[in-house]
Amino acid sequence: MSTIFDVLTRVYATIALIPIIPFFVVYFVVSTRGGDRKRAIRAAMDVTTAFLIATVAVLINLRLGTTFGLYLIILIMLIVGGLIGNAQNRVRGQVDAAKLIRAVWRLTFFGMSVLYVIFMFVEIVVIFGKAA
Repeated sequence: MSTIFDVLTRVYATIALIPIIPFFVVYFVVSTRGGDRKRAIRAAMDVTTAFLIATVAVLINLRLGTTFGLYLIILIMLIVGGLIGNAQNRVRGQVDAAKLIRAVWRLTFFGMSVLYVIFMFVEIVVIFGKAA
């Protein structure tokens, strides 16, 4: 059982290293099966968000020398969820949980994408700076 877990961990780590790969795989599969481009992009975003969160958390941990990266991301997601939920409650008088979760998850995709590009650029500069 331990070897199966090790294999799954290695596969996830390999895919999470370059999150654009699962994006394109999911986009291709959903668009060929359903034909709807908009739905395919949304599905690809939703799947890729999990990989981006893990990768950015590790990059935060590396740069800051801490183990708080994942918790920081979750904390920010909860704060954003609270703010959006409060806005929904003020406008509509009730909170639609499905829309709230979807909005936070999609905003997380965009935020993590930007942070991924920034942190990977910083890592490349640091690695090549040490080599020179």
